Amino acid sequence: MKNLPNKMCAVLLTGHGGFDKLVFRDDVPVPRPCKDEVVINITAAGVNNTDINTRIGWYSKSVKSETNKGGSEGFAKVNINDASWSGKPLVFPLIQGADCSGVIVATGEGVKPERIGERVVVRTMMQNPKNNTPFSCWTMGSECNGAFAQFTAVPSSEAFKIECDWNDIELASIPCAYSTAENMLHRIGLSAERVLINGASGGVGSAAIQLAKCRGAEIISISRIEKADLLISLGSTKVIDREQDLVATLGSESIDVVIDLVGGIRWPDLLNILRPGGRYVTSGAIAGPIVELDLRILYLKDLTLKGSTWQDVKAFKNLISLIEKNKIKPIIAKTFELQDIIKAQQMFLQKDFIGKIVLTIPKL
Repeated sequence: MKNLPNKMCAVLLTGHGGFDKLVFRDDVPVPRPCKDEVVINITAAGVNNTDINTRIGWYSKSVKSETNKGGSEGFAKVNINDASWSGKPLVFPLIQGADCSGVIVATGEGVKPERIGERVVVRTMMQNPKNNTPFSCWTMGSECNGAFAQFTAVPSSEAFKIECDWNDIELASIPCAYSTAENMLHRIGLSAERVLINGASGGVGSAAIQLAKCRGAEIISISRIEKADLLISLGSTKVIDREQDLVATLGSESIDVVIDLVGGIRWPDLLNILRPGGRYVTSGAIAGPIVELDLRILYLKDLTLKGSTWQDVKAFKNLISLIEKNKIKPIIAKTFELQDIIKAQQMFLQKDFIGKIVLTIPKL
């Protein structure tokens, strides 16, 4: 694109709260690339839990409930001073959207102009440009503007060229959910072991099934039982209804690794089914962030508990390689136009689908 337009369509988040905080506009200034940045013409953008959690301020330590309770209207009281991934106040208006894919159309100083025309995906959990130490994140659609717009500017190093035959909608389902899943498996060192995936039907969970299958793991999934057939087709060996008693169903000390996206009041059972020396990793708590931990189980069984947010760039490169080798496939539940983002989030909150909901971006 030789000349960037001056205005674009975008959804602005105007503050923490309900759906009324999402405003579709067609007069938002188009970003220009700064040094070491590229501007991307966004083709589609996935919908994620983090988009909703950020909007409602769920990341604040003042919120104790599951995410769905405030998903539509927000929460009555949120401490805005710690209601983001980074624990710092957000700057509004903000363009959200953790899933960014598209085509590079402009480059800033220090970036080879030959990058223009590349089809790319952007790492959701970028390295913080203000703090280059490990575990300091710069989150797409939180600490910087994201993909709910026609254009965005990102560091050139975080825009990864990809060559595959997936369409724009399929590619937009990848960056957040699949990188989260790949990072969890990478960080916990999953191999050909027996793994339990809690919250298997969502974007991250369905990605984790496929990525665990690539590692030769035996996969047991927790989900609504009516979703079992599709989860088995993705690679699950067995699907357990989320209301079943895990210990009675699987037996105590029967699992090597737990991948958890749910949390909530049934969390202690996840440790009970882990073998001595077992490993647990989490990147979400949609059923509630406050859990009860018996430290005796932790130390007497020599368990390893890990959180997973900051991403090793190696994990994202692993993901790109798997896509280009056709080792995994996207699961698209439904698409909406960008201006229908509220309808898309309403569907997301119902949790009656498998895979990803994707927004299509208006073409110029």
